[in-house]
Formats: sequence, structure tokens, C-alpha cells
Amino acid sequence: MTGVHPQHPDDHARLPASPTGRTPQWLLDELTGTPEPSPPPRGPRRRGRWVVPLAVAAVVAGGVLADPPVWPWTGTPVAAEPPVPAAPERPTDRPTPSGATTPLGRPPSPPAAAGTHAYAALQEDGVTPVAYDPCREIRYVLRPDGAPPGTEGMVHEAVARIGEATGLRFVHEGATDEPLGGERAPFQPDRYGDRWAPVLIGWATEAEDPTLAGDVVGAAGSTAVSLGEGPRVYVTGTVTLDGGQAPELLGRPGGAAALRSVVLHELGHLVGLAHVDDDRELMYPEARPAVPDLADGDRTGLSALGRGPCVPDL
Repeated sequence: MTGVHPQHPDDHARLPASPTGRTPQWLLDELTGTPEPSPPPRGPRRRGRWVVPLAVAAVVAGGVLADPPVWPWTGTPVAAEPPVPAAPERPTDRPTPSGATTPLGRPPSPPAAAGTHAYAALQEDGVTPVAYDPCREIRYVLRPDGAPPGTEGMVHEAVARIGEATGLRFVHEGATDEPLGGERAPFQPDRYGDRWAPVLIGWATEAEDPTLAGDVVGAAGSTAVSLGEGPRVYVTGTVTLDGGQAPELLGRPGGAAALRSVVLHELGHLVGLAHVDDDRELMYPEARPAVPDLADGDRTGLSALGRGPCVPDL
């Protein structure tokens, strides 16, 4: 047959071939009528694309510093040490407490005949005498100015006699230049350190101490203190002896014994005895040659004064 060609499979209509082997998208769009979405316009290329990651890292790092995460610890947390309380300020009107609770001596038993005695001060119960703390030494100093010759040994002997009658422990600390007379502070840290001032014993004239006016040959007393409602306790005292009349007294027969009884009488006042109306006792207000030493009433009172309470807080 002429004019008729057999159909070859490749004779179908064909799309133009792409150099890459793919149909161009624009042609597909024309054939299908579906336009391909245009890609977003590309801006100019920027250098340094690492800027953004660093900025993020900086923000993250800033977040870590400002608000750290709470880690799920599995160990036992360690409790913080409690704060150490500040030490309370030490009082400036009294020394560091002695803390002593054991009496240093034992007073003798009172005599069978009680005699007459009285106390300079009583506790709140109206019966118990105010006394020195038997758990502490009673330290004393001597002021040598104006002391008649040979009287220092007399004073020490009288102190030892009172210590024997009370059981209280007396300790001599030597001489002092502290003046006699006037109101005396019981706590003098600048002069005597961190303790109660020692008992002051010395000699004075009537001009120096008006309490020695007239026929008064001695004066003595002690300072009592207490803490709150606790018992009162003597902490120090003063014994003033008449240095003007002493030489005349020593010049008389038996004058030394008479002066010794005066010193003993004043030391009785120091530890807490008062005057009595019984002239058979040494604590009678007037010196009597017939009573040169402690009598029954004196010794009864002194025995009780040696049994005062220990006050460790003072």
C-alpha cells in the first residue's frame, strides 16, 4: 500500500527533552495549568552566619547565670551550722564569779555557854546572819602609813585569832597605798585586778578620819552584796585604827594587850558581829582590861558567821 506509514511507538507526541532529563517545570505548568510556587526571594548573602548561634548561646548562658536549675540531688543535704551566739557582755560592777562551792575551813563548835552576841546584819529570814563566803579566801592588805612601831605583828595575830574562831581563811597580801576614809568601792579593778578589793586595814588620825573623834580608838565594817533574791554576802571591808591614841595606850602598863583587844574587837565587827550590852563580852562597846580576848558570846557568834552560804556566782 502506498501513502500509508505504519505507526512506530516512538512516533507519539513527545515533550522536548531537557538536557538534564527532566521536564521543565514551566512546561508542566503550561500543560497542567498549575503554577509552581515561587521560591522566596533571596536576599543578599550575609557573611558571618555564626553570629546568631553565639547570640543564642549568650542568652542561654545568661539564663543559666540568672536562674540556675534545681538539681535533683540524691545525697543527704548537709545542715548549715547554727550561728554562734555572741558572748554576753561581762558586768563592769563586779569581778568574774569565783565559782567556789567548798568551804576552805571548818568553824569550831560554839561553847556550851552561848553567852551574848549580836549580828551587824541579817538575811531576809531575820535570823541568819550576813557573813563572808566561807568558800573564798578573805584577802587583806595593810596601809603602813601612821602605823605605830611593832603593831603589824599585833594585827596579824588578831586576824589569825578571828580566822580560828570562824574557820574563815584569811590571806595577807602585803602593803597598799590605798587611802583610808570616805566611801570605798568594793570592786577596784584598776588597783586590785579582776576580784573584790581586799580588806583594807590601816591607821589614821582623827583629822584624817572623823569617825575616830573623841575616845573612839577604832572603826570597822564590811560591804554586803547580793544577786537578785540570793543571799547577801560580805565581799570586802575596812578596819581603821586610831594611830593618834595608840602610842599613848602602848605606853601604859598592859597597853599592848589592851590595844590587841581593840584590834580584835574591830575585826569582830569586820566579819559581822555587832555591839552587845554585856560587859563580859569583847564586843561590849568599851574596852575593858578584864576581857582581853573573845568570850563565850563572841565565840558563839563567830562560829555562826563561819557557816555562811557559799555564793559561787559572786
